[in-house]
Amino acid sequence: MDSITLAALADFPNQLEAYYSVVPGEYKNWRPVSWNGIPSEPFTPIEQVCHVKDIEIDGYHVRFRRTLEEPNPLLASLDGEALARERAYSAADTAAVFAQFRDARAKTIKLVSKLTPQQLLRAAEFEGHRFTLRGLVHNLCGHDQQHLAGMQWLLGRMGAPMPDGNPVA
Repeated sequence: MDSITLAALADFPNQLEAYYSVVPGEYKNWRPVSWNGIPSEPFTPIEQVCHVKDIEIDGYHVRFRRTLEEPNPLLASLDGEALARERAYSAADTAAVFAQFRDARAKTIKLVSKLTPQQLLRAAEFEGHRFTLRGLVHNLCGHDQQHLAGMQWLLGRMGAPMPDGNPVA
Protein backbone atom coordinates (compact mmCIF):
# COMPACT_ATOMS: atom_id res chain seq x y z
CA MET A 1 0.00 0.00 0.00
CA ASP A 2 1.27 3.48 -0.78
CA SER A 3 2.80 5.58 1.98
CA ILE A 4 0.38 8.52 1.69
CA THR A 5 -2.61 6.23 2.30
CA LEU A 6 -0.90 4.55 5.24
CA ALA A 7 -0.06 7.96 6.71
CA ALA A 8 -3.68 9.09 6.32
CA LEU A 9 -4.92 5.95 8.04
CA ALA A 10 -2.42 6.40 10.87
CA ASP A 11 -3.22 10.07 11.46
CA PHE A 12 -7.01 9.82 11.41
CA PRO A 13 -7.48 8.80 15.08
CA ASN A 14 -5.41 11.84 16.14
CA GLN A 15 -7.42 14.17 13.94
CA LEU A 16 -10.76 12.81 15.11
CA GLU A 17 -9.74 13.01 18.76
CA ALA A 18 -8.48 16.57 18.29
CA TYR A 19 -11.81 17.69 16.84
CA TYR A 20 -13.76 15.78 19.46
CA SER A 21 -11.70 17.40 22.22
CA VAL A 22 -13.02 20.86 21.31
CA VAL A 23 -16.67 19.80 21.50
CA PRO A 24 -18.05 21.38 24.68
CA GLY A 25 -19.07 18.74 27.23
CA GLU A 26 -22.74 19.66 27.05
CA TYR A 27 -22.68 19.07 23.28
CA LYS A 28 -21.31 15.49 23.24
CA ASN A 29 -24.83 14.17 22.51
CA TRP A 30 -26.12 17.30 20.78
CA ARG A 31 -28.43 16.94 17.79
CA PRO A 32 -29.15 19.86 15.47
CA VAL A 33 -32.70 20.76 14.56
CA SER A 34 -31.93 19.70 10.98
CA TRP A 35 -29.28 17.34 9.64
CA ASN A 36 -29.52 18.85 6.14
CA GLY A 37 -26.06 19.11 4.62
CA ILE A 38 -24.14 16.90 7.03
CA PRO A 39 -21.37 15.19 5.02
CA SER A 40 -21.42 12.04 7.16
CA GLU A 41 -24.15 9.95 8.73
CA PRO A 42 -26.33 12.04 11.06
CA PHE A 43 -24.59 11.21 14.33
CA THR A 44 -23.90 13.30 17.41
CA PRO A 45 -20.23 13.91 18.27
CA ILE A 46 -19.95 10.85 20.56
CA GLU A 47 -21.88 8.75 18.04
CA GLN A 48 -19.42 9.80 15.30
CA VAL A 49 -16.54 8.42 17.39
CA CYS A 50 -18.31 5.16 18.28
CA HIS A 51 -19.39 4.68 14.67
CA VAL A 52 -15.89 4.89 13.19
CA LYS A 53 -14.62 2.42 15.81
CA ASP A 54 -17.37 -0.09 15.05
CA ILE A 55 -17.06 0.31 11.28
CA GLU A 56 -13.32 -0.32 11.60
CA ILE A 57 -13.78 -3.54 13.59
CA ASP A 58 -17.12 -4.96 12.44
CA GLY A 59 -16.93 -3.53 8.94
CA TYR A 60 -13.47 -3.16 7.47
CA HIS A 61 -11.64 -5.83 9.45
CA VAL A 62 -14.23 -8.35 8.29
CA ARG A 63 -14.27 -6.99 4.72
CA PHE A 64 -10.48 -7.15 4.42
CA ARG A 65 -10.33 -10.68 5.86
CA ARG A 66 -13.09 -11.98 3.61
CA THR A 67 -11.58 -10.37 0.52
CA LEU A 68 -8.27 -12.05 1.30
CA GLU A 69 -9.79 -15.46 2.07
CA GLU A 70 -12.77 -15.80 -0.30
CA PRO A 71 -13.09 -15.50 -4.06
CA ASN A 72 -15.18 -12.42 -4.93
CA PRO A 73 -17.14 -12.15 -1.67
CA LEU A 74 -20.30 -10.08 -1.38
CA LEU A 75 -19.47 -7.80 1.56
CA ALA A 76 -22.13 -6.63 3.96
CA SER A 77 -22.88 -3.03 4.74
CA LEU A 78 -23.60 -2.23 8.38
CA ASP A 79 -26.61 -0.31 9.69
CA GLY A 80 -24.91 2.46 11.64
CA GLU A 81 -28.12 3.78 13.15
CA ALA A 82 -29.07 0.33 14.45
CA LEU A 83 -25.59 -0.10 15.94
CA ALA A 84 -25.89 3.30 17.64
CA ARG A 85 -29.12 2.22 19.32
CA GLU A 86 -28.09 -1.36 20.14
CA ARG A 87 -24.71 -0.36 21.56
CA ALA A 88 -25.93 2.76 23.37
CA TYR A 89 -23.42 5.09 21.74
CA SER A 90 -24.83 8.05 23.65
CA ALA A 91 -23.64 6.55 26.96
CA ALA A 92 -20.21 5.43 25.73
CA ASP A 93 -16.98 6.02 27.63
CA THR A 94 -15.15 8.15 25.08
CA ALA A 95 -11.67 7.38 26.39
CA ALA A 96 -12.36 3.64 26.10
CA VAL A 97 -13.82 4.06 22.61
CA PHE A 98 -10.77 6.00 21.42
CA ALA A 99 -8.44 3.37 22.94
CA GLN A 100 -10.35 0.57 21.17
CA PHE A 101 -10.35 2.53 17.93
CA ARG A 102 -6.61 3.23 18.09
CA ASP A 103 -5.95 -0.48 18.68
CA ALA A 104 -8.23 -1.46 15.79
CA ARG A 105 -6.63 1.09 13.47
CA ALA A 106 -3.15 -0.18 14.38
CA LYS A 107 -4.31 -3.67 13.35
CA THR A 108 -5.64 -2.27 10.08
CA ILE A 109 -2.34 -0.55 9.30
CA LYS A 110 -0.35 -3.65 10.20
CA LEU A 111 -2.47 -5.71 7.80
CA VAL A 112 -2.62 -3.33 4.85
CA SER A 113 1.04 -2.35 5.03
CA LYS A 114 2.03 -6.02 4.47
CA LEU A 115 -0.28 -6.74 1.54
CA THR A 116 1.38 -7.93 -1.64
CA PRO A 117 0.53 -6.43 -5.04
CA GLN A 118 -1.46 -9.60 -5.82
CA GLN A 119 -3.42 -9.36 -2.58
CA LEU A 120 -4.25 -5.72 -3.24
CA LEU A 121 -5.86 -6.81 -6.52
CA ARG A 122 -8.21 -9.35 -4.90
CA ALA A 123 -11.81 -8.45 -5.72
CA ALA A 124 -15.02 -8.15 -3.78
CA GLU A 125 -18.44 -6.58 -4.17
CA PHE A 126 -19.51 -3.94 -1.68
CA GLU A 127 -22.56 -1.67 -1.75
CA GLY A 128 -23.33 -2.61 -5.34
CA HIS A 129 -19.83 -1.91 -6.65
CA ARG A 130 -16.87 -4.09 -7.48
CA PHE A 131 -13.76 -3.20 -5.45
CA THR A 132 -10.23 -4.46 -5.22
CA LEU A 133 -8.75 -4.75 -1.75
CA ARG A 134 -6.76 -1.59 -2.57
CA GLY A 135 -10.06 0.12 -3.38
CA LEU A 136 -11.54 -0.97 -0.06
CA VAL A 137 -8.59 0.60 1.76
CA HIS A 138 -9.20 3.85 -0.10
CA ASN A 139 -12.92 3.55 0.70
CA LEU A 140 -11.99 3.36 4.39
CA CYS A 141 -9.89 6.53 4.01
CA GLY A 142 -12.87 8.23 2.38
CA HIS A 143 -15.09 7.13 5.26
CA ASP A 144 -12.59 8.66 7.68
CA GLN A 145 -12.75 11.96 5.81
CA GLN A 146 -16.56 11.93 5.85
CA HIS A 147 -16.51 11.71 9.63
CA LEU A 148 -13.92 14.44 10.05
CA ALA A 149 -16.17 16.59 7.88
CA GLY A 150 -19.19 15.49 9.92
CA MET A 151 -17.47 16.54 13.14
CA GLN A 152 -16.52 19.89 11.59
CA TRP A 153 -20.11 20.33 10.40
CA LEU A 154 -21.39 19.72 13.93
CA LEU A 155 -18.83 22.11 15.42
CA GLY A 156 -19.95 24.72 12.91
CA ARG A 157 -23.58 24.39 14.01
CA MET A 158 -22.87 24.52 17.74
CA GLY A 159 -23.36 28.01 19.03
CA ALA A 160 -24.45 29.33 15.64
CA PRO A 161 -27.05 32.05 16.07
CA MET A 162 -30.65 31.16 15.45
CA PRO A 163 -32.99 33.56 13.60
CA ASP A 164 -33.94 35.07 16.97
CA GLY A 165 -30.27 35.95 17.61
CA ASN A 166 -29.78 33.37 20.36
CA PRO A 167 -27.15 30.61 20.01
CA VAL A 168 -28.19 27.07 19.14
CA ALA A 169 -29.14 25.19 22.28
